[in-house]
Amino acid sequence: MKISYNIWWVIAFALMMACGEDPVEADVKQVEVSDDPLDVYIRDNFLDTYGVAVRYRYVDRYVNPVNRVTPPRKNLVQPALSFLNKFWIEPFLQVPNGEAYFKSTVPAEIVLIGSFIFNTDGTVVLGTADAGARITLTDINSIDEEDLDWVFRQLGTIYHEYAHIMHQRFNLPPNFQQISPQGYTSAGSWFTLTDDEALRRGFVSPYGTSSFNEDFAETVAFLLYDPDFYSKYIDDEACTDQACQERNDGRAMIRAKYNAILSHYQQNTGVDLLKIREIVQARL
Repeated sequence: MKISYNIWWVIAFALMMACGEDPVEADVKQVEVSDDPLDVYIRDNFLDTYGVAVRYRYVDRYVNPVNRVTPPRKNLVQPALSFLNKFWIEPFLQVPNGEAYFKSTVPAEIVLIGSFIFNTDGTVVLGTADAGARITLTDINSIDEEDLDWVFRQLGTIYHEYAHIMHQRFNLPPNFQQISPQGYTSAGSWFTLTDDEALRRGFVSPYGTSSFNEDFAETVAFLLYDPDFYSKYIDDEACTDQACQERNDGRAMIRAKYNAILSHYQQNTGVDLLKIREIVQARL
């Protein structure tokens, strides 16, 4: 909303005139601290420890009004947070420089959504990161640590969104945009690619082709959670046809991104992503 200069002048003048008046006494509203067991758990393990507020009750300001979502079931919130602690927080805390990096970059809010976020174009949103201040995670109502599809999807989402905070804070690695410049797709068309087509272009996923930042975040995420990362994206195949050679050409570009990312984290944060991968893989 725009306010004219004259109105601002009137407001300022009124405030100056009020400065000479006697102070107005007003009751200070006391905010009651919830004693709900779930809220106590969140307060003890996230808010007080890391300064992270966990939003699990549905509030429309956390979701675009045109999207469709389902809130998380309350009894699944704590298991979901325990999952995040096991696979996201603890691995960073256990490596050299990881605790300092985590505490300096952890977002102020984690928003949990029970379903996927459904877009009007038929695509779904697995998660979002908003300027390093908030990470939104979806599909909480499907939690099942025995279901590797769900596990990998959640880990891919949290590592991806957290990697966005890394490049928002420290930018992309030098020359990252020049590694596979011809492989990026036009806006809104990444989902027309297959995994194999993305690999030939030098990307770990079709979504990575949508922008430099998404490419960075996807590569970090796949490195950390995918048990077959090296055989899929780093190690060359023994080729007998052109399609195989094109995949190896793509792997050469991914290797360049991989090395750039590892160096970028090490130089800017002192965190060794390979040590975090070791911990994550041992827990899967």
